[in-house]
Amino acid sequence: MTEYRSDLLRLLEERGHIHQLTDAEGLDALAAKQVVTGYVGFDPTAPSLHVGNLASIMLLRRVQQAGHRPIVIMGGGTAKIGDPSGKDDVRQLLTDEKLATNIASIHDSFAKILRFDDSETGALLIDNDEWLSGLGYIEFLREVGQHFTINRMLTFDSVRLRLDREQPLTFLEFNYMILQAYDFLKLARDHGCQLQLGGSDQWGNIVNGIELARRIDGTELFGVTAPLITTADGKKMGKSVSGAVWLNEEQLPSFDFWQYWRNTDDRDVGRFLRLFTDVPLDEIARLEALEGAEINAAKTLLANEVTAMVRGKDAAEAAEATAETTFGAGGVGEDLPKLAVPSGEIALLDAMVELGLVASKGEAKRMVKGGGARVDGEQVGDLGATVSVGDAPVRISAGKKKHGVLTRG
Repeated sequence: MTEYRSDLLRLLEERGHIHQLTDAEGLDALAAKQVVTGYVGFDPTAPSLHVGNLASIMLLRRVQQAGHRPIVIMGGGTAKIGDPSGKDDVRQLLTDEKLATNIASIHDSFAKILRFDDSETGALLIDNDEWLSGLGYIEFLREVGQHFTINRMLTFDSVRLRLDREQPLTFLEFNYMILQAYDFLKLARDHGCQLQLGGSDQWGNIVNGIELARRIDGTELFGVTAPLITTADGKKMGKSVSGAVWLNEEQLPSFDFWQYWRNTDDRDVGRFLRLFTDVPLDEIARLEALEGAEINAAKTLLANEVTAMVRGKDAAEAAEATAETTFGAGGVGEDLPKLAVPSGEIALLDAMVELGLVASKGEAKRMVKGGGARVDGEQVGDLGATVSVGDAPVRISAGKKKHGVLTRG
């Protein structure tokens, strides 16, 4: 492990957040002597961010914890184009109204994880549409475009990989990296921002911004990227059986969010505790050394800590209580998805779909055929089975991890 002088790089290193640094020595010296302002950008392409974005939000949390100032950039401008990084298809263009709605919906996620105030280290949230949409095309090309060569732009992964796969890359998307570079220049000018952070797929975009600021203003800027977060089985983090693991309650119930973390692979527990919680490192070292059933205590702690940070302490406590009721005592739990059945009877396949336990009736059929469908804990193998609901609620399960409750409507 590298010996850093600054609290910022020591914290990032100890917690496993560092993949690449543009100038480790320079940034370390700067962060050791003054408050550094650093930013991460998030394009509001959906009403909620997801677990895959949480690693980048944690970078900003670490910046603030180390005594520096974080800036959240909402990409209301860049989202009108779409980042081609890691994408094979052209993004669907969103309207101004939809982007504004998404930004408003996402805002609360940051408010729970970062401290927003007027202090020297208080976080800022800024929409890059404030400056990008007002740019004059010819003026922008003359000021910024002359500093980018097509030769160099073709070497960046976001472009090269798309072309290697013979997938279309529009001229609109091709401009994304130039606009992101301009963001860094603009933030350096207006807010004294000297650091951009992001996932490893943002390395090229970050380097572009650093080079642009040096060429136009002679400003020295820095970049840090975090490693791509994959699970122990090699899968990209952020997906569950039923889809994306959203940060907002409206897109994913807190129990499902909690359960995602509780189901972490044994091999990932220590790493995820370092990356996504503030649990002390010595305690994490003790927990990740546990084996067998004891490791479940560490998983529960992970689920509680992350859920409390993202959704609030009450949501974490309710989810844990529901899990204990559902899995321990065979009850139905208050935090599980519920469906009222007015007629008192519903087809099992329909119940599984309407409760959101499966994405389609076809998936429900496969679950039944595979022996994963249960009614009040009893396996049901009949595709035509119906469920009768009386005064007592009925618990429906799809596999070991997805549960819902039917009540008489």
